[in-house]
Amino acid sequence: MRALITGMVVAMAMTFAIGPANAGDAAKGKRVYNKCKACHSMKPGKKKIGPSLHGVMGRKAGTLKGFKFSKAMKKSGITWDDKSMGEYLKKPRAFVKGTKMAFPGLKKAKQIDDVIAYIKSKSK
Repeated sequence: MRALITGMVVAMAMTFAIGPANAGDAAKGKRVYNKCKACHSMKPGKKKIGPSLHGVMGRKAGTLKGFKFSKAMKKSGITWDDKSMGEYLKKPRAFVKGTKMAFPGLKKAKQIDDVIAYIKSKSK
């Protein structure tokens, strides 16, 4: 029992020391975002092939005014947060079947965390 409690205390201490598992690095995320910027802007209201990503976190998918989303995205029921965005960026067409986004996805979890951190930092 003592070993179990000690292990739990150590695990909790490590979590507080290094932060949440999905804490990304916005500076590194800026480099990852280079894969996104041909289609997405970080400027409010500026659409390209894809919608502006400014303020996307916390927004309901498919609701940005002035952009024509796929029916699948509009009906997805997703509200963008770290988890949903991470899953989407991993495999967009698997996460939202029928999305118009042609990007195949990011393979590395660290890159996903970093680009999410960058998007959040640019939306302030």
